[in-house]
Amino acid sequence: MQPSTVRILTDLRNRFVAELTAGTVHERKPRGLYEPVEYILSMGGKRVRPLLALLAARICGDDEGLRAGMPVALAVETFHNFTLLHDDIMDDSPLRRGQPTVHERWDVNTAILSGDLMLIQAYGHLCRVPATERVAELLCRFNRVATGVCEGQQFDVDFELRDDVTIDDYLHMIELKTAVLLGGALELGALAAGGSAEDVDHLYAFGRLTGLAFQLHDDLLDTFGDGQQTGKLTGNDIIRNKKTFLYLKTLEGLGAEERRELLHWFSQSPEDPADKVARVTQLMQRSNVPQLVGDLRDKFQAEAYAHLDQVDGDASYKNILRDLTEDLLQRSN
Repeated sequence: MQPSTVRILTDLRNRFVAELTAGTVHERKPRGLYEPVEYILSMGGKRVRPLLALLAARICGDDEGLRAGMPVALAVETFHNFTLLHDDIMDDSPLRRGQPTVHERWDVNTAILSGDLMLIQAYGHLCRVPATERVAELLCRFNRVATGVCEGQQFDVDFELRDDVTIDDYLHMIELKTAVLLGGALELGALAAGGSAEDVDHLYAFGRLTGLAFQLHDDLLDTFGDGQQTGKLTGNDIIRNKKTFLYLKTLEGLGAEERRELLHWFSQSPEDPADKVARVTQLMQRSNVPQLVGDLRDKFQAEAYAHLDQVDGDASYKNILRDLTEDLLQRSN
């Protein structure tokens, strides 16, 4: 990215983090409820969703647009981390961003209750949007997004027990679980700043398609990334028999004998999964699946940019949004 773009994104991220941490200085009690919330929100990460909300608000407004978009940024980041906290429980994940997950550091009951609080806090942030006349619509649209995320998570859970999952099923699941929240961050940020109906819709479509590309890239990193860089257990999707696009595309392209072998690997959970991960990864590589996933990722992103081109507003901030997206799709962690 250009130095000027990095500077602007860093400034937006710092302003957001300052707002995010402002509510923790009074050490609210009981600490057993609030400390896990502060812990997961302080883990950092790229803060992609709040940046999207702020950029959309700035594109559709000016500096006042940024002020209007900040409560949205806080809402979507709090909600996103709420879903991560509960996902980690459901997946029994030991690490999040290289750190112990909340349920590992505390316990499952604490993680559930603290996650519930975060969902409530997300709604509280939305109610602080300066344009009070837009709050009702923001809440309705947020409900649609949040419902989609929950539906996507349930589909993801169901797929682990099904042997008839199709590629279309999987793409629909990741659209709900991941893509609608990226689209929602942009949609809600634009709406809070007074964006036109057309611009709000185009920004949502841009985010949804980018989210599909983002999740496909994330799937690649799960299997082929460096665990030290990603902060996650490499091959975790394979270990957990998840019906990802990589698995489904591999299954589609294999001959009968190797297809039976792959199905066999995904019917068991060995105590030491090293051989399973190695062999399944080899089958994926032999089927040219990493390239096929990359091609579909790029197709979705090209469609996303066509929507961004239709958005009126500050062209310089549209370019920053494009640069941020490109950076995310070339990431190694």
